[in-house]
Amino acid sequence: MGFKFQGVDFLKFDSLLNEDERMVRDTARAFIEDNLIPIIEDCFREGRFPRELVPTMGEMGFFGANLHGYGCAGMSNVEYGLVMQEFERGDSGFRSFVSVQSALVMYPIYTFGSEEQKQKWLPDLAAGRKLGCFGLTEPGFGSNPGGMTTRATKVGDEYILTGEKMWITSGTIADVAIIWAKVTEEDDKVRGFLVETDRPGFRADEVHGKWSLRASVTAGLSLQEVRIPAANLLPGTGGLKSPLMCLNQARYGISWGAIGAAMSCYDTALQYAKMRKQFRNEPIASHQLIQEKLVWMISEISKAQLLSLHAGRMKDAGTLTHEVISLAKRNNVWMALETARMARDILGGNGITEDYPIMRHMMNLESVKTYEGTHDIHALIIGQHITGIPAF
Repeated sequence: MGFKFQGVDFLKFDSLLNEDERMVRDTARAFIEDNLIPIIEDCFREGRFPRELVPTMGEMGFFGANLHGYGCAGMSNVEYGLVMQEFERGDSGFRSFVSVQSALVMYPIYTFGSEEQKQKWLPDLAAGRKLGCFGLTEPGFGSNPGGMTTRATKVGDEYILTGEKMWITSGTIADVAIIWAKVTEEDDKVRGFLVETDRPGFRADEVHGKWSLRASVTAGLSLQEVRIPAANLLPGTGGLKSPLMCLNQARYGISWGAIGAAMSCYDTALQYAKMRKQFRNEPIASHQLIQEKLVWMISEISKAQLLSLHAGRMKDAGTLTHEVISLAKRNNVWMALETARMARDILGGNGITEDYPIMRHMMNLESVKTYEGTHDIHALIIGQHITGIPAF
């Protein structure tokens, strides 16, 4: 059943966007409506990533969209954010795939890689001919990535990598993995490495039994004495700051993406409430309790739109800080999850079925609230900034 998305713009938000930004948003919206919406419920139920959409996404410039050169679209950060909004309005797992390819694979190569590495990898990644994954989190270290146990040891003109990574989006379909490891010869400094996934000793195993992000691939990685050329070291990396810079790119996109999921839930709940009749044969939208929920949703969505837009303008101006990114990610994902829960209330029993996208968004957002820095970790990042006292 479901409903055709009608758009969500209480504040005349579109008037704050320029023509190019609206065009990019509308292009992404049309792509999602025409290609993902018709199949996403089947993909979620089957636990299948719709890989068949990758070539078209590459042709349309959705991978590494805010990077310049090397076959990338060169969008502004606001335009990129609007793309993430529309992709997550389709599905959080699908947006996660694009975020990883863009912010966690292409961005570190673009920022920390040699010119040779950029020329080798970025054009193929931008076109979707190659896929990547990002290996930072480990089975024993999530919120504390500095505790990682993965090691890289230099032997002659090679590095030998050994360790385990966990919760890796696209792990089993990636052609290259960005692996973060402590380098033995550099006093355990964290460095980034390009590891081709067909190298001996590299194994990726898909995580099964997920009730969340079912339309994307999640894997565990095992590296057992994987040998790579010394030239595969990302030369610009140095310390934990490097992977955290990548995470900030992804967190920025998540702040926009969460708005898209919330829009989907709110729009569905609004249309349903106006259609569903109960008591005196009147639509449930005529009742105060339902209106209060809808008002809460549109109020929080509107505030989140302004927050992410301001962050995007700051990012384009080069003034965005990681504390503001944490504020946007934390607030907007919380808002989206609460919106999903309220929307599910409005739909009653219908809200748990795949006839509507709400329960799928709700389950997905439980993961989005956790990854790329949990809700609580972002509170500590903001708390340290405003008090000057770390509470980790």
